[in-house]
Amino acid sequence: MKVYILEDEINILKYILSLVEKIPYLQVVGYAADISKAQIEISKYQPELILADIQLKDGNSFSLLSTLKTNAYVIFITAYNQYAIDALNIGAFAYLLKPIDPSALEETIDRCYRKDQAYKFNQQQAEIAATRYKGATQTDRVALKSLDYTQIVPINDIIYCQSDKGYTTFFLNDGSKVMVSKILKEYESILPETIFVRCHQSYLANTAYIRKYFKDGYLEMTNGDQIPVSDRKRQVIIDYIESMG
Repeated sequence: MKVYILEDEINILKYILSLVEKIPYLQVVGYAADISKAQIEISKYQPELILADIQLKDGNSFSLLSTLKTNAYVIFITAYNQYAIDALNIGAFAYLLKPIDPSALEETIDRCYRKDQAYKFNQQQAEIAATRYKGATQTDRVALKSLDYTQIVPINDIIYCQSDKGYTTFFLNDGSKVMVSKILKEYESILPETIFVRCHQSYLANTAYIRKYFKDGYLEMTNGDQIPVSDRKRQVIIDYIESMG
């Protein structure tokens, strides 16, 4: 399996190389510390797996990948940064945090080797992540990664989200549902707070789809579903309803 690495910190690059070299089915075909070199070499060598830091010397790898035609699997390796994590989450990309845990790296790479489609590169995902990472005032799409596929969903199509035991289910305005293996809190931080309200610890509602608020503690959405409002969130909902009047 051919691997290409994007990393501009030489010590981290050496460490990644030392870990990759221990995995017998991997072959490093190149590495770069800058976007301009990576753009040429990735197109030339057509790696099957890309390990990428996000911020490089002359740009970010989201923008690079959004311009490339590649069928590679992609794993991001990044230092903790809220903007980067939000971009990765809204793009539904796999990532590992620095300092790199060798076991986690090997396990994630093994999933790619076994053709886990969840790690397959998707240009739309890269475009969504690039927009978020650049600090756009509002993200209009989100990538939702289920067990079988990644679905690109306009944010305005989400009626509400419900969490349960580490999973989040998105209820969409076409009547479909998408379940992802991430907690609701991760999406609360990336979905626009001007549109979505956390009405309950297990629910995040799109205010555009609220049909009725019942004072005994629940919302009726435009699709007919009823979702609870916690005691401490009732005033938030009341204030929103009154602002509409």
